[in-house]
Amino acid sequence: MQTGVPLLNPQPDLPRVLNVSHAMAIVVGIIIGSGIFLVPREMMAATGSSRTVYAVWITGGLLSLFGAMTYAEVAAMKPRVGGEYAFLREAYGDLTAFLYTWTWVTIAKPASIATIAAGLMRVLGTFDTFHFLTLPAAGPILWSQLFAIAATWLITALNILSTRNSADVQTALTWLKILMILIIAGVCFSSLRHGSVHHFSTVFPGARGGVSGFMVALIAALWAYDGWSDVSQMAGEVKNPERALPLALIGGVATVGALYMLTNAAVQYVLPAAAVAMAARPAADALALVAGHAGAALVSVGMAVSIGATFVGSSLSGARVPFAAARDGLFPAALARISPRFHTPSASLLLQAALSTVLLLVIGKFQALFSLAIFSEWLFYALTAATVFVFRRRQPNALRPYRVTGYPVVPALFILAALVLLVFSYMDQPRNSLLGTAVILAGIPVFFASRRHHA
Repeated sequence: MQTGVPLLNPQPDLPRVLNVSHAMAIVVGIIIGSGIFLVPREMMAATGSSRTVYAVWITGGLLSLFGAMTYAEVAAMKPRVGGEYAFLREAYGDLTAFLYTWTWVTIAKPASIATIAAGLMRVLGTFDTFHFLTLPAAGPILWSQLFAIAATWLITALNILSTRNSADVQTALTWLKILMILIIAGVCFSSLRHGSVHHFSTVFPGARGGVSGFMVALIAALWAYDGWSDVSQMAGEVKNPERALPLALIGGVATVGALYMLTNAAVQYVLPAAAVAMAARPAADALALVAGHAGAALVSVGMAVSIGATFVGSSLSGARVPFAAARDGLFPAALARISPRFHTPSASLLLQAALSTVLLLVIGKFQALFSLAIFSEWLFYALTAATVFVFRRRQPNALRPYRVTGYPVVPALFILAALVLLVFSYMDQPRNSLLGTAVILAGIPVFFASRRHHA
């Protein structure tokens, strides 16, 4: 592993083939996965009232928007491949950038892709045609694991063959998922028999409640909003990034917030608070009540399309981080290889798929890894957002195509919220938080060992 050693024969940059609609589709497509169809249960069980659930959705949306606005200033100013990695390296140096990449490569992105792939198989397994996915294939391995691995490599192949075509698929799937959400909401609101505005004033008496319940619900909401930062990793491949990135980040998060509020309102219009809190799949239960088996199937189709769009975008953006680190000499030089035929970071994409495959083969463990990834993500969100203060101080006269509105309050509020979530994570899930910290710190000796090796 090379550390701090520049490449002797730097390869050409990745081509700028993505437009603003692609960037927007990456933001919206990655954020909206299965979360909106599932987290209303966790949020209601934690808070106990519709009003508080909406307060949580609004708070989570605003915090995500504040983060997106902060990232937009830095990304438009420094539109480089690797996004957060590039910002962290310039602001804080090689060690911080290495630790971010180390965490991203070893845990965050492979665990995220494995979770998405397995989630897609679980949704498909609800259809009679794909029921075999729940059955063993060979020994302890299920058919769902094998098909999840196949899906991972299929999408990886698409991303290797063409960044532009992958982005086109992402855009088409994103528009399709938006249409599905609008149809689901429309079906719910059209129900005169089962729908009632009085459901919005109902409560669930068994909720956790209080500040603790609010924070648990907020973490669930932020998980549903998570993924908006991934487009920054594609910054070096976006045309006119000074304009496109702020539009994609801010417009994408705002669009998602509106769709989330609409979906949540549709579910609560059909189901009272207690029913939402007890439902494993609130949206599916609401549609089943309104439209029977066909309604539940519609939600499953919507979830499959939604997860598919997240799958493509997450795989596409994730490989850019080790690629950028390798070009700077912080990771093995082989990961900086660009396919001479397809002009994509093929080596990094292959590594990402291979690590995701390992997690899918040990499917019982990756969910714990994903919880560690969530912890590490918010630590690096805070550090990345703080770079806006670093660059404002170091480069006060630099060209800034977009300046975050409400500076310095908006970025400060986002950083404060991230720190509060980290503290709450240590209090509420000390084991996972400590493990997440240990994984990050484990990168320190690797960093210095590799420096000594190449000294």
